[in-house]
Amino acid sequence: MTAATAPPPRPGPLSWLARRGKLRYFLPYVAPDASILDVGCSTNWFKRSANDQGWTNVTGLDLAPPADIVGDVFSWPQLGLLAGSWDAITAFEVLEHGDFAPVFHQLLRPGGLLFATTPVPAMDPVCHALERVGLLQRRTSPHTHLISLRELPGFEVVDYQIKAGISQWAVLRAVGSP
Repeated sequence: MTAATAPPPRPGPLSWLARRGKLRYFLPYVAPDASILDVGCSTNWFKRSANDQGWTNVTGLDLAPPADIVGDVFSWPQLGLLAGSWDAITAFEVLEHGDFAPVFHQLLRPGGLLFATTPVPAMDPVCHALERVGLLQRRTSPHTHLISLRELPGFEVVDYQIKAGISQWAVLRAVGSP
């Protein structure tokens, strides 16, 4: 079974708590009719939960079903996505897996928002240990691009918080070019 066909990892109890927190933290930044692309949507949990709260224009993208769009975000033109067409992109536990800033910048409308969560770089070993004991969802690929969200090229910080000392959450606005 390849990573694209394997079932998504089961979230640990801390991951379930974080999911609820993400809805409360990020959704107020956009109107309920905002177009949101959820990159790395996994089971499409964010779309379902946001829909339940009145946000009706969320599209999930991932490498495997049940995503609304199945494919690699780096191949966005072939997936039928249009440059500058999204009000917001969610990237929950995505940025640490690659250099996504340029593609997210291309997909967002001018001034669009990126909702991102990723480990605090220095705390990634702690996250890995919590994954191994089942408290956090296991990673699906190595964390090769750990970065402070305050330094993401092409984006300015709207809001930034450290959660539980190990995770950084940020609302970032696309500016200039990446």
